[in-house]
Amino acid sequence: MSLNIEHLERSFAEVKDHGSEFTATFYATLFSKHPEVRSLFQHTQMKEQGEKLFQSLVLVVESLRNPDVLNRSLKGLGTRHVNYGVLPQHYPMVGNALLKTFELFLGTNWTPEVQRSWFEAYQAVAQIMLEGANYPPEILDLTEAEQQA
Repeated sequence: MSLNIEHLERSFAEVKDHGSEFTATFYATLFSKHPEVRSLFQHTQMKEQGEKLFQSLVLVVESLRNPDVLNRSLKGLGTRHVNYGVLPQHYPMVGNALLKTFELFLGTNWTPEVQRSWFEAYQAVAQIMLEGANYPPEILDLTEAEQQA
């Protein structure tokens, strides 16, 4: 998959100065649409978590032209997320909330092309993180069964 780096960089530049508002909106969206994930954050300082999330977004966008660095970082992030209780079925929930947050912040600049660029980028990020997560087969089997139900 070839990502549209220009769309990603340009649109992210529009939200980059609004990190704390962006992440607050992201988590509000995530928790309202998927309240079942709130328990993953019960022992988390949300302000600090928001900063970490935004730093991760900055890292992704700034590393788009350096895929080796990006792959290493994302695989490590995927490994750490297993320890937080994140399961494969949580990734689409996060992706949907992230795309909705970009839509809210970009307004009329959330064009179909920008939307497709962020969708494809999130799919790629999630796939690399899942590779780094190295879930045991029983977790992956359970996840597939849930998705088919």
